[in-house]
Amino acid sequence: MSVHKHENCNGCEGLCCLELQNVGVSVGDAELLHDVGFHLHCGEIAALIGPNGAGKSSLFKAILGQLPHSGSIRFQRSDGKKSRPVIGYVPQSPAFDRSDPVSVLDLFIAAAQDWPVFLPIPQKLRDRAVECLARTHAEGLLDKRLGALSGGELQRVLMALALEPLPHILILDEPLSGVDVEGERQLLDMLDELRDKYDLSILLSTHDFATLESFADKVILLRSTVLAVGTPTEVLSSPAFRETFHLRLGKGAV
Repeated sequence: MSVHKHENCNGCEGLCCLELQNVGVSVGDAELLHDVGFHLHCGEIAALIGPNGAGKSSLFKAILGQLPHSGSIRFQRSDGKKSRPVIGYVPQSPAFDRSDPVSVLDLFIAAAQDWPVFLPIPQKLRDRAVECLARTHAEGLLDKRLGALSGGELQRVLMALALEPLPHILILDEPLSGVDVEGERQLLDMLDELRDKYDLSILLSTHDFATLESFADKVILLRSTVLAVGTPTEVLSSPAFRETFHLRLGKGAV
């Protein structure tokens, strides 16, 4: 896998970039997030880590516009113009009845094309589904029943849906959860391919610290606020990581 580096890693000047400044989220009297800030550049993969209850899902919802927030969440194109980004989102472990006969094609047509599933599916829509599923190498799963998919296959299908239409930012909530070792390797290779091909900003949450150095450009350690931001080596070796997880990881950790 390639790992992209950016000359300007501290700001968004002159770059395609998602920028968060002093972001806070509260629900009632409960403060879920405060003073959250970081940059995510186009073509960059960032891993969001933190213990359960750290506010990762709340941060995703704030970026998606599903939760009100204080502070600033802005997207800037490479020409310096601010715009509302298109965001693709894959939630964690979506619930569905595995005995249901719904196929991948049925799901794609209902979700992405707004076509009633009880009507015959035109060939042009089937061809469109194949084209979109091919972005994540999932076209061979078109007629497979959802309940028969492995964890990795389901993630590829859900990512294909999140890429229609092509977004500026792709957000993935625990995409490696429930995926076997081979499926995990394929998913990480695919994320690398997607960011290279489409210049996507990819933000994903994970508890799999062992793989961070193989795919992430940036790691963001969150626990209600940002405790550390940097390369995987920097964050995994940091005092903040050790204090949060009581682990010593990363090169040079002692």
